[in-house]
Amino acid sequence: MNPSPQDIPSWFCVRTQTKREHIAAEHLKELEGIEVFCPRLRYRKATRRGKVWWIEPLFPGYLLAKFNLAEMERAVTFCQGVRGLVRFGTEIPSVPESFVETLRQDVRKRSLDDPETLSVSPVLQIGDEVEVAHGPLQGMRGTIVSVAPAAERVKILLDFLGQPQAVDVDLFSILLPRKPLPQD
Repeated sequence: MNPSPQDIPSWFCVRTQTKREHIAAEHLKELEGIEVFCPRLRYRKATRRGKVWWIEPLFPGYLLAKFNLAEMERAVTFCQGVRGLVRFGTEIPSVPESFVETLRQDVRKRSLDDPETLSVSPVLQIGDEVEVAHGPLQGMRGTIVSVAPAAERVKILLDFLGQPQAVDVDLFSILLPRKPLPQD
């Protein structure tokens, strides 16, 4: 007798309560027969308190879980931090295994410690056009002429008082240009 598609563990998209993805993931991991993948981004952001590391989910409000739908749907749906499974009408679509594995490999490749946390840092190049976001030069646009990543400083060329001036600014006080992600 062949098993039905519902008897084979598959990946599903789980809706979580707002800002509780990590809580839902931990509670789901405690259930037997459930594999959870909740990728997160780790990045540095300038705040009034200074530069702070932030960790946020890659998919806010969602995580991925692999389980047998026929056996575990109710347990997953009523787990702490979970709002339900993603549905289209009455159908609960599965997420392709190849998508989840590719995403996992990409996150692992670019993470430092945690295989589910991707550390992101700004990528600047000489010649990039940027805009100053904070400070007395706010709103001015210029071109990057040098980068000092260790000191988190950049030198940008601004048109100031009618002539070009090289100004040293904090990396976190500029708006970075949008660039396409590198392809492997």
